[in-house]
Amino acid sequence: MVATTTLRFSSAANGAALSFISSSAKSTLSGKLSSLFNPRQKPTSKNPKSSDHSKDTIASLEPLYVILKSGAITLDEALNIFNQMSQMQPPPPMSSFNLLLGAIAKIKQYSHVVFLCKRLDSIGFSPNFITFNIMLNCLCQMGRAGDGFAVLGRLFRWGYRPDTVTFTALIKGLIVVDKVDEATSLFGKMIVFGCQPSVLSCGTLINSLCRMGNMSVALRIYEEMVNGNGACKPNVIIYGIIIDSLCKEGMVEKARELFLEMKSQGISPDVVVCSSLLHGFCCIGNLKEAKSLFLVMLDQGVRPNVVTFNVLIDTLCKMEKMEEANQLLDLMIQRGVNPDIFTYNTLLDGYCLAGKLDIAGDLFVSLQSKENGLDVVSYNIMINAYCKKRKVNEAMRLYQEMKGKGIKATTITYNTLLTGLFRAGKVDEARELFGKMQFDGIVVDSCTYNAFVDGLCKNGCVPEALELFHKLENCKFGFSIKMFNSLINGLCKTGKLETAWELFYGLPNKVLKPTVVTYSIMIHFLCKEGQLEKANGLLIEMEEKGCTPNVVTFNTLLHGFSRKNNTEKIVELLHKMVEKKLSPDASTAAAVVDLLSKDKAYLETLKLLPTFPVQEPSK
Repeated sequence: MVATTTLRFSSAANGAALSFISSSAKSTLSGKLSSLFNPRQKPTSKNPKSSDHSKDTIASLEPLYVILKSGAITLDEALNIFNQMSQMQPPPPMSSFNLLLGAIAKIKQYSHVVFLCKRLDSIGFSPNFITFNIMLNCLCQMGRAGDGFAVLGRLFRWGYRPDTVTFTALIKGLIVVDKVDEATSLFGKMIVFGCQPSVLSCGTLINSLCRMGNMSVALRIYEEMVNGNGACKPNVIIYGIIIDSLCKEGMVEKARELFLEMKSQGISPDVVVCSSLLHGFCCIGNLKEAKSLFLVMLDQGVRPNVVTFNVLIDTLCKMEKMEEANQLLDLMIQRGVNPDIFTYNTLLDGYCLAGKLDIAGDLFVSLQSKENGLDVVSYNIMINAYCKKRKVNEAMRLYQEMKGKGIKATTITYNTLLTGLFRAGKVDEARELFGKMQFDGIVVDSCTYNAFVDGLCKNGCVPEALELFHKLENCKFGFSIKMFNSLINGLCKTGKLETAWELFYGLPNKVLKPTVVTYSIMIHFLCKEGQLEKANGLLIEMEEKGCTPNVVTFNTLLHGFSRKNNTEKIVELLHKMVEKKLSPDASTAAAVVDLLSKDKAYLETLKLLPTFPVQEPSK
């Protein structure tokens, strides 16, 4: 019987066979899954047999089998072989074509596999169970899960039963098109067809569930794997997927439990699992546990790789423990693990963060002679460090240097330089750079506009900033509260309070809420104008709207009322600070001292002041 070329099927029998799929569109895994992991008998029905073929034909294909099994084949070679095989007399067995189709699928030429399957149909070759599985898998890999289910319909019609490979391909296909709920439901119904999930099918689904943030169902499948009586037990890959995802979700303690459980099951953790947990410890700031796990790795013969070292070095650098980070770099090299550009960029950033710009500069220069060299991130780190130290000329020199080397500057590069130039008062150079950025086709993002507007405002160019703001309004630009804060601050500084108030009260129209910074700016200028009651009213308003004032907000009001010698209000504000568990700083103390110095009855006033909790000294 010659198979029809179409992938579609419409018979009532086929529809009934596939009816178990239709209800899965919005469902999740329900009921106990334990039965999936128990041994099952293989289905009794046998797949149709192929007809006999000439022994000479099969013998002539032996060299071809060797080539195909090696995987060393190009698409052109595979297509030529297909043409030769399809013209052989007597024809080769379908297993030979399956071997060829499998080889093409391995080099990810899925569309060609589908095309060749149709050609086999059209020239009279009958596909068998393996052919259907190969074709179904390729369709699913191409994101055509619907066509994959159509092939499943043909498979039923020809008297075959889907196996674990079939279901795994369909599950992957549904995941490719982001239908994870359907994939989960299909996984739960494999048992209807006598199929026991494999580690691959479980791993595929668990990985997708973790990627989508559905940890509860992923853990449920894992638990059924552990508790089931079948051969489908979690392996080191399954544990690795779940531990990594738990750590990324911040559930590090649960990840540690699974790690210990894994070891108790006699499964030795590999470097991937250990690195994931180590990263989890670092993310929650538990450097002690991270170091302990690292030593365990070394003791148990698990060789740390570049990722392992990078995670630890990054954490040490962020904590400004540069000496330890360097020691780890030395150990890394001693153990034959080559540092990559990420390693060196992490160290560069660490030295800059610790204020050791000279050492960072020396390392930067030394990296130019290394094989992996410098990249745009390296330059961005150094440019940012120089800008923060107000060494903007040095930052611009590096910008010109990277361009000369053919390293393309990014939006981050330009944003950093714009901030640095404005901070140094080089407004004209900032304008020029902004124009060059647009001329070079670099993406101008919200951070760029924020930096430009903020820089203009801080350099007294408020009308120009306001003009740009109105142009962006006409373009329906998605504003951030940062730009409004810059504009409001600039307008207040230049005495344009009325315009500042218009922007402040117009925030809801932009679907924005004022932050503590916005309120603090307005309160500051109200105090400066002597409008203390209005400023205090704004404090009450911000609290009512769920915006918690910080110590800067209170200090602003304290200094305002101190200038008016309003002891009662200052005492009231200090008590509010205690209620909100805000610790006073030097500015708070200065306001209180200023008040007491002018108060003849300061001893009585002292008795009214609240007691703040003793602060622990910073380490």
